[in-house]
Amino acid sequence: VQLQAYGGGSVQAEGSLRLSCSATGLTFSSKTVAWFRQAPGKEREFVAAIRWSAGSTYYADSVKGRFTISRDNAKNTVYLQMNSLKPEDTAVYYCAAGGSSWYSRPEGYDYWGQGTLVTVSS
Repeated sequence: VQLQAYGGGSVQAEGSLRLSCSATGLTFSSKTVAWFRQAPGKEREFVAAIRWSAGSTYYADSVKGRFTISRDNAKNTVYLQMNSLKPEDTAVYYCAAGGSSWYSRPEGYDYWGQGTLVTVSS
């Protein structure tokens, strides 16, 4: 099983980026797929999650209203549309997949991607 996270890059504040997460050897159906991020010197934190079957979405307060998580069933891919980016959004973003109900906790996920770096400059 391999998750691939991509789409990171450098952008100025108030800009936008879209991250993608796809999987090989794993079908996202019946899973919860999430994005976490980790800034230098900080712990990994929850960003957003989507329960694949129901389409329910969850967001950290810090990104609510700016980020949108969505899925493409046919492509087995999850997206994170990030708008109105702020310098404090700078981090390595990881996608994760799992079956636990603990959607906001890293221990709720069994599979992790390699991370993609997002840098937001002021």
